[in-house]
Order: sequence, then structure tokens, then C-alpha cells
Amino acid sequence: MTQQARAVVCRETGKPVVVETVTVDPPKQGEVMMKLAACGVCHSDLSATNGTLPLPTPLVLGHEGAGVIVAVGEGVTGLAVGDHVLSSFVSMCGKCRYCQTGRPQLCDQAAKAAYTLPDGTNRFRDAAGQPLNIFSGCGVMAEYATLHTDNVVKIDPGMPLDKAALIGCGVMTGVGAATNTARVEPGSVAVVFGCGGVGLNAVQGCAIAGAAVILAIDTSDAKLEMARQFGATHTMNAKAEENIVKAVKKLTGGGADYAFECVGLGEIAAQAYGVLRKGGKAVVVGVAAPKDTTVVKTATLTFEEKTLTGSYYGSARPQQDFPRLIQLYRNKRLKLDELITRTYTIEEAPQAFADLEAGRNARGVILFG
Repeated sequence: MTQQARAVVCRETGKPVVVETVTVDPPKQGEVMMKLAACGVCHSDLSATNGTLPLPTPLVLGHEGAGVIVAVGEGVTGLAVGDHVLSSFVSMCGKCRYCQTGRPQLCDQAAKAAYTLPDGTNRFRDAAGQPLNIFSGCGVMAEYATLHTDNVVKIDPGMPLDKAALIGCGVMTGVGAATNTARVEPGSVAVVFGCGGVGLNAVQGCAIAGAAVILAIDTSDAKLEMARQFGATHTMNAKAEENIVKAVKKLTGGGADYAFECVGLGEIAAQAYGVLRKGGKAVVVGVAAPKDTTVVKTATLTFEEKTLTGSYYGSARPQQDFPRLIQLYRNKRLKLDELITRTYTIEEAPQAFADLEAGRNARGVILFG
């Protein structure tokens, strides 16, 4: 069944997003169609509109979606009409070397589904019948979307979809950076640079893991106050410090065991590495511009055995991690309600992006009727 849907589209890089009526074609082999209930407005979507993530336009945005399956294509097993699902913005084939060795976030197939389905085609068309690209194989900032099953994760139908949507990117990325990538140990010292949606989740990931000291750093006092709600034991406004590395080392009594860069700037990645004590690990979570670089003193890698690494999608294994995060939420150990600063209708999407760019929200969420 073909569906008409309102969708958020980036027509031109550097221009505001637009909301338009599109046609969503039915699922083919190995695909499903979702009716969306909610979609988070993520900084990665903004990065696609401003060119930080160089993706071809026109582009249907959205990769942090939750909804219900309304149609399934041929050969689909394990998913059925009526199932509640989340989108996973990394297409995971389950067969390549990375999937088979427990690192599906690095799946070879993902690069083939950066703005299309894995087979190189799409199911979105505009009013003129022209095909539309889709963000990360998803394009779920729309009332309906057709995705490959490799981008879909079934969840418990009792989980509220507006809260569950956040797990699909921001929560998984931030919490996973702490629990999966860094493997933060109880009693440790952790520092988080940047307290946007992902940074707040890195903070609460460190708290869930049992870190004794969690220092949140940002330039916004409002975001720092929010970081305390998510488990930060200390906060620091970077604007107030002449030398952030020295200030952090003084506060932590010699440096951090773990540091997380959640902004997407090489300079801050260097600071995250710089605040480490010997044997510490710095994890770069933010998405930097393609030409951005990070400079570290090479000798410290040898003599201090410090680690500088990256974390993509929180080193996610969505089929296992999404249900685990949902259970943490149900056990009141994972904050989701508190992340949602404001909800929007799809017609208010341009305002949602403006609010995101202005740093007004921890997370804005588009709710579909």
C-alpha cells in the first residue's frame, strides 16, 4: 500500500528544512513500512542540513524514530504488522566481519545505506514523483517510512513510543560510549565535555556504570544544571577557566580515568585526552567536520599508556542494547522523560531545528498524530 505522508526534507544545504507531502512506496523484499509515533530531532540531522555530514539533497531527515509496523515485504521474518519498533541508523547486515565479531556498529553495509536503502534505492517520492534520499537509511522524520529490516529493532509494546524514540540514537550513543566503549568502572573519575543530548546521556551512562566522580563541562550554565539532574557530581563552565586541562586536573586530584568528547571539535578532543591521568581513556563521541584534526603529544601514548579512541553509536548492538536500555528505564535507572525539553508537531519542524541550533533543548521530539 502506498501512503501519502508529511515529511521533513532538507532541500538545500545551509537552508531551513521544509515540510512537504511525499509518497511512501510499500515495502519490497526484506523491508517494512512504519507508521511513526515520534521522532527525535538530533544534532546529526542538523549536521546533514548544514553540510557537516555531506549527504546529497533532497534528503528526508530523521533517524531516531519509533512507531508501529503497518506493512511487511516478502521474506520478512521476526517482524509483523502491529509490532512496535525503533529505527537503528546503522544498517547491520549480521554477516560481515564486524557483525560476526560483535561490532555491528561498524557494519560494512552501513556505508551503502548512508542515504538510501541497502540496495541503493529509496521508497520516498516528492509531489513531482522525483525520488528523495533518506538520512542513514531511515528517513523517519515523516508520518510513514519504509525501511530495510536491518535498520529496525522490535521492542516491547508496553514501552511508550515517545520516550523509546530517544533510545534509537542519542541515548544509545551517549550511554553506550560509557558502558560499551569505555567500560567505565565503579569508583572511577569521568569527565564529559559537552552537555547536549548525547553528552547528558554520557553523563548518565557514567552514573549507571558507578563512576564516583562525574565532571560535566559546558559553556551553558543551564545545560550544566541539567547535567546534575543526570548524575554529574561536579560541573565546570569552560568560559570561566583560562586553562581547562589544568582546572580539571586540579579538581580531580590528578586527572580523569575516562573523558568523553561530545561536541565534535578536534580541539576539545585534545582537551579530553589532556585531562587524563596515566592509563586513562579518552573517547571521542561527537561528529567533527571532515577536515577537523586533533593534535596530541605522541610520547604520552607510550610513556603514560593513555588511549584516544572513538565511539560510533555507543558501540551499539541494538538487538541486545535497546531492550536493556528499556529495562533500565523501567527500573528508574535511565532518565528518558527528563531528556524531552519540548515536543513539536511535524509542521513545527523548522522551529525544532532552530531551537536545536540555538541550544535550547536537551532533546526536541516531533510527535505524530
